Amino acid sequence: QLQLVESGGGMVQSGGSLRLSCEFSASAMDFYAIGWFRQGPGTEREGVSCITLSGGIEYYADSVKGRFTISRDNAKNVVYLQMNNLKPEDTALYYCAADLTPWVLERRCRRDEYDYWGQGTQVTVAS
Repeated sequence: QLQLVESGGGMVQSGGSLRLSCEFSASAMDFYAIGWFRQGPGTEREGVSCITLSGGIEYYADSVKGRFTISRDNAKNVVYLQMNNLKPEDTALYYCAADLTPWVLERRCRRDEYDYWGQGTQVTVAS
């Protein structure tokens, strides 16, 4: 069974950086992509950045372009989210999730497109 475990969250000052890690069990052949999502207080869970495990096709939400970088290490079964220049509005519970469906016509990074979820790691950015 596919399992995902997030780590690396914490509290930082505005302008600071954090790197989140998503460790996943099972063979990388079992699913197609890993995504990072976040849910702040009173908000819907939104896609932040997603990446295919083969080919490394990336997607970024407009709000994080130029600040966040997603990467993968298939040998270690880990996907990272490097977050720089953090802002208070980035405060949220960050989840990673796995997508079983190939990206054919579009890059997939919507909550309802992902099938397996981790428990989340809290990121708090103080102003």
